[in-house]
Parts: sequence; structure tokens; C-alpha cells
Amino acid sequence: MTDKQLVGFIGVGVMGRPMAINLMAKGIPLLAYDVNPDAMQAIRQAGAQTASSVQDVCNRCRIVFTSMPSPAVFTQVLLGEAGVHTGTAVKIAVDLSTVGPRTTKAAAIGLRERGIELIDAPVSGGAAGAQKATLTVMVAGNQSAQDEVKPLLEVFGKLFVIGQEAGQAQLLKLLNNMLSSTAFAITAEAYVAGVKGGLDPQLMMDVINVSSGRSAASQEKFVRQVLPRSFDFGFPISSICKDIGLAIEECEALGVPMWVGSQARQLWKFALKQDGAGKDMTELVTYLEQWSGADPPPPVKKG
Repeated sequence: MTDKQLVGFIGVGVMGRPMAINLMAKGIPLLAYDVNPDAMQAIRQAGAQTASSVQDVCNRCRIVFTSMPSPAVFTQVLLGEAGVHTGTAVKIAVDLSTVGPRTTKAAAIGLRERGIELIDAPVSGGAAGAQKATLTVMVAGNQSAQDEVKPLLEVFGKLFVIGQEAGQAQLLKLLNNMLSSTAFAITAEAYVAGVKGGLDPQLMMDVINVSSGRSAASQEKFVRQVLPRSFDFGFPISSICKDIGLAIEECEALGVPMWVGSQARQLWKFALKQDGAGKDMTELVTYLEQWSGADPPPPVKKG
């Protein structure tokens, strides 16, 4: 039976769960599904109804959110056997993942053939932003479908309408993530060089953050996660590698040479292969310390 007020949410992991919880905090009844039993238990304890499958969600909800870890999983969930496209109730699928423009465009075509509109809505801000509802939400897709889901998306943070073609928001998200991960990588190299050269870590960041070398990496991640050595930003190295890889592939497909981005990607991939897959992205600093023989500085107390 269809409940027009019930909103579906597929994928309630690190990013999906806090976003789903924020929807419920606004009084929105939620029907959730995840392949991970622990994730299902956690979202059930948070107050959501739980479904038996992707198809079960899409047979009961007109609007369904998805938050997927990779392009392959995204495609399987949306277009695979018993996927979103087979649902009898769903009319709008809102994807919050980072999977790339081409993957998103293909899914949009497949869903539209079944009378379902795909809203391309990747988010930026990490797990902390998802928990605090301060995410940047980039939105593209059919205008009438955008209008219908806008109040729900505004629960997650600040919205930016990128266009009316699914895939446009994905491109901007990938470009942003490539800039972010590249900035962190070069800041990490500079930081380790400074520490090994005898500079005080706190003073170094204080100077950089009022000078021309500052970035979100130096102003936020280094101050909050690296100096205290908590390394708890909430985004794994494996996800960095996925996103920067997708970004470079898209840019090269557009005919743009990616000399700097490709070098940054190599650094992240090397960390990944040194057992870094599940480690926080800010722990890249520890790999650079090991490779350069730098002694880790003592933690700076969080302000």
C-alpha cells in the first residue's frame, strides 16, 4: 500500500543515516533500507520504519532518497534487478551520492523510461556537515521534480540549483572534491616539511591561515583534525580516491589535461595501497611523516 506522506531512504550509512535522522527530526516519516544489518538497526532505533528491500521502499514511497558508496552500487540499486526502476509507487528518486555525470545521466534515462524522474543532488561537507545539517547541496534535474523535493533537501543544508539536467550537479561536486583533496595533499606535504625543518606546527598554521597559502584544508582540517592529531574528519581515504579518480576521468573526457590533479591522485592512491583504505583522509599526514622520516609532533589541544 502506498503512503504519500512516507519518504523512502536507501543507504543509511555514514552519510545517509544523519541525513535521514534530520528528516525525521522535521517530522517526516521515513521508510529506510540498507544491506548492512547494523545500519538497519541503528536507523530503526532512531525512529525510522524499515523495509525488506529496495523494491519494498519503492513500492510504498513516492519520493525515495539514495546515498550510495560507488557508481557500481548506485547503478545496481537504481537500475538492477528489483531496483528503484521496478518500484510501483516511486515517482522521484533523489540521489545524494557522488558517482559522476555519465553514470547519473545513464540512470536518469533508465528511470525516465519507467516514469521516474532522477534528481541529481550530491552533497559536500562530510559526516560532520550531515550531522549538523550544514551540507552544501548541489541540485540538478527536472524543474517540477526539483520544486517538489526542495523542502526536503533544504533540511540537509544550503541548496544551489545547478541546472535542469541530471549530471550537472555531479560534475560540480567532483570538481569541488578534486580541489579539496588536492589542497589537502599539498598542505600536508608543506606541513610535514615545516615540522621536519623545526617549525612549530601551531605557529605554522597560524601564519599560513592569514597568508596567501591558506585553504579550507589549512583553516579547517589541519586546525581541527591534524594539529590535535585526532584524525577524525569522517571521510575515508578510499572515498577520496574514488572521487578524485572520477573527477579526473570526467575532465579528461572533456579534453582537459589533468597534470596537477593526476599527481595528487597518485599520492592518495599510494596511501590507499599502504593499508589506508578505511583510514580518515586526514591521516594522509601520518603517511608523509613515515615516508620522510619526520617525527610526529605532540598533539595540540583542541580550542
